[in-house]
Amino acid sequence: MATYFWGEGNIGTKPEYREIANGNNDPRRLLRLNVYFDNSIPNRAGEYEDRGGFWAGVDLWHKDAEHYSTLYTKGMRVLVVGRMIMEKWEDDKGNECRTMKVRADRVGILPHRVDRVFMVVQERSAPEVDEQMHIPLSANDGAH
Repeated sequence: MATYFWGEGNIGTKPEYREIANGNNDPRRLLRLNVYFDNSIPNRAGEYEDRGGFWAGVDLWHKDAEHYSTLYTKGMRVLVVGRMIMEKWEDDKGNECRTMKVRADRVGILPHRVDRVFMVVQERSAPEVDEQMHIPLSANDGAH
């Protein structure tokens, strides 16, 4: 069973975009982020200090990862939702190394230090909503 992760932090380096070969299919697209997940605790002076924060790699596999790499920037505050996984590798001396990283389902941009946002109009429009729409109640509704 995977460990579910939900954390808020700052992107620490320029996002890295990669395409991984996938046989005869379109390549898999990966956006790799390096995020510092802080743990700000108020001290006696009323100021905040970080206790127990940590760095973690964040992998976001998505068909739009290349576009996302232009949206995320170093220093941006993000909310990451995904699964914690253990990554193993050998260093140059042959020693086994391990680190935890997040395989993200979502990476949301938080508004800290954001100056402006530009939205692109979707090509598909949502169905129109009747502002005067009335939904009749059935005889069983509210009769408890």
